[in-house]
Parts: sequence; structure tokens; C-alpha cells
Amino acid sequence: MPELIGITGGIGSGKSRACQYLAELSGWPLLDLDQICRQLLLPKAQGWLALQKLLPADFFKANGELNRPKLREAIFADADLRRQIDSLLHPLAKQEMTAQAARLNAPLVLAEIPLLFEAGWQDSVSQIVVVYADEAVRLRRIMERDQVSEEQARLAIAAQMPLEDKARMADHLIDNSGDWEITCGQLRQAVKKIDRGLNPLTVD
Repeated sequence: MPELIGITGGIGSGKSRACQYLAELSGWPLLDLDQICRQLLLPKAQGWLALQKLLPADFFKANGELNRPKLREAIFADADLRRQIDSLLHPLAKQEMTAQAARLNAPLVLAEIPLLFEAGWQDSVSQIVVVYADEAVRLRRIMERDQVSEEQARLAIAAQMPLEDKARMADHLIDNSGDWEITCGQLRQAVKKIDRGLNPLTVD
């Protein structure tokens, strides 16, 4: 089983872009938990079957596909529903992540896990990279990317653990509030530190 490097952050912090750069820079394979969850929610997949038992019929389209915008809105508005869905999907996603990582046959695998801390997966990874950004920056990014109001963007942020709390638990903290080139410099340093942890005799 390879070592997993968990990469997380908050919505709008830019973690996906940081993950792609880390993977390109290091050559380490990258798993995307959002993609794994999307696969689990395809019609007749395990996650889809679990949600079909939980949710009313109007959460599903005529062709059987999950109505993702409706579900997203409901999750942000209803904390109890979010917890129920998380309790169903997180174990399935973790199982699939572990299986895919094992099939990669690599000593180290990057895993983009948006809800790493919320799901309590800290012990499932060797090191944690947290991609941070100021709240004002995150709000602007969410509003531009998702074409939503400031109120909706704030609800999305509030649905997750405070990013400041995640930052305090990071092995490697990347501040992505400003210029991308500055972020890239931090990511290059993080790769060196992660590699040094994997290969203690590595000389820069």
C-alpha cells in the first residue's frame, strides 16, 4: 500500500489547481475524491443506491441521474441531511480511494480530499497539505466560478470546517491568497519536504 499524501483546504481555496501543480511537479499519481464520489453516484452505483433509499424521488431525474444542483442546495441548507449523506458516502469513498491507490503500484500517491478533516480521515494519510486562502478571496472565487450570490457562497463556506482550524493541523500549509507564482514557490518547497520525508537520505 503506498503512502498517501492528503491534500485539502476549503471551498474556493484553490486546492484543485494546487493539486494539479503538485502532481505535474513531482510526477506522483493523483487521486481526486470528488471524481471518486461522482463515480459512486452514477445510476446503480453503490452511492446512488444508498441515496435512493434516503432521498425523495424528486432528487432524481427521469433518466435516473441524481439532480446534483438540487442536492447541493439541500446539503448547504440542511446540516442534518448533510450528516446523513456523509455517513453513507464517506465509507464508500474511503474504500474506493484505498483500492485505487493500491492498484497504482506507486510508493507515494497524492489524494485530493476536500473533506479530509470533516470525514475524520487524518489517520488514513501520512502527511497533510492544507491549501489556504483568505475568506474574501474565497468568496470572490466561489461567486465567479459557480455564478452564485454572496449569501450562497457564504453558506457553502459555512458548511465546512473553518479553514483556519484545518490550517493549524497541516503538515504543509500553502497560502494561496495571492499571486499564483508565490503559491507555486510554496508548492515546490512542499514537494522537497515530502520527498525528504519519504527518502531521508535525499540531498537537495
